[in-house]
Amino acid sequence: MKLFIAGLLVLLTLLQYRLWWGVNGLHEYFSLLDQIHNQQQDNQKLVERNQVLKEEIANLQTGTEALEERARNELGLVKEGETFYRVVRGKK
Repeated sequence: MKLFIAGLLVLLTLLQYRLWWGVNGLHEYFSLLDQIHNQQQDNQKLVERNQVLKEEIANLQTGTEALEERARNELGLVKEGETFYRVVRGKK
């Protein structure tokens, strides 16, 4: 009988080891859950960024204000009759 109980304890120990640290065990399961959570956060950020870019594209395609603003900020363009002033801060 003692041999039978010892055998069951060994079997239980081996099964517990496989459950916690073995292939497809709980350790790997929780690790995968964490990876899934991180990937879902990254995907949500990309969805939000794509939405902003889609809105910007639509705005550039339909309106002239966004195109003009972008040309002024990025290319330094001025309209006819306007005077461009650049304010340069001195070193402290």
